[in-house]
Amino acid sequence: MTDENTRLAETIWAARQAGRTLDAEATIGTPDLATAYAIQRALLALRLAAGERVVGWKLGYTSELMRRQMGIDRPNIGPLTDRMLLGSDDAVNERLVQPRVEPEIGLRLRTTLDARRAPVDRHIVAAAVEAAYACLEVVHSTWTGYRFNLEQNTADNSSAGQLVVGPRLPVTDPMALDTVAVRLSDGHAELGRGVGAGADGHPLDALVRLAQELAANDRRLEAGDWVITGGLTAAQPLAPGARLSARFWSGDGWSVDVGVRRRADAV
Repeated sequence: MTDENTRLAETIWAARQAGRTLDAEATIGTPDLATAYAIQRALLALRLAAGERVVGWKLGYTSELMRRQMGIDRPNIGPLTDRMLLGSDDAVNERLVQPRVEPEIGLRLRTTLDARRAPVDRHIVAAAVEAAYACLEVVHSTWTGYRFNLEQNTADNSSAGQLVVGPRLPVTDPMALDTVAVRLSDGHAELGRGVGAGADGHPLDALVRLAQELAANDRRLEAGDWVITGGLTAAQPLAPGARLSARFWSGDGWSVDVGVRRRADAV
């Protein structure tokens, strides 16, 4: 890892700690994707040095809807840490100065998943999953106004801010996760609607993608890891004093809800 990558990670980290944003082009230009991931790893090293620990991974831009919204042409990944985790209806950290919310299907792993040892497919990863959960990802970009390209976003940990973990989805067959429906709301109006298939065609296929990406970098998924599989609606701003919630349901008749708040005095 070069001194320059470390310096850029320190710049991103300082901005996040101070609750301010930066111009992406002026700060890091456009690195190649390998360099962007090197900056991301340097950023993670700073988090770990500050006492955080990795608890899982996020997949970004697995849905065509999110790629269109942000002008990104392919998915990326980023680590999740313990300090990013929230319970349903918790308030987001005040350092997130431009938070947006997107509903996602989260997966918790029961066993390790190592694509270095053998090829993985939808059925193999399904066997490694303990359960699926209703989640809200609170994205937060260091880049002012969410103006970035794929490489700049990757360096900034794919805009990972916080993760709200809601109830377990009462799905008996993980193969049916692609049919789970979701509606995002501000309590007055519907802000977006989607289905599990929006995440890479199937949330389990998103997990396959992640396992393969990690294997290419000599890494694996660990038992107990959380994986969020990608936004199922367009990301919506979370204004000061606002609450956004998502309802997940299926044709079997069940439904579960998860919500997140922002303090009224947030800047």
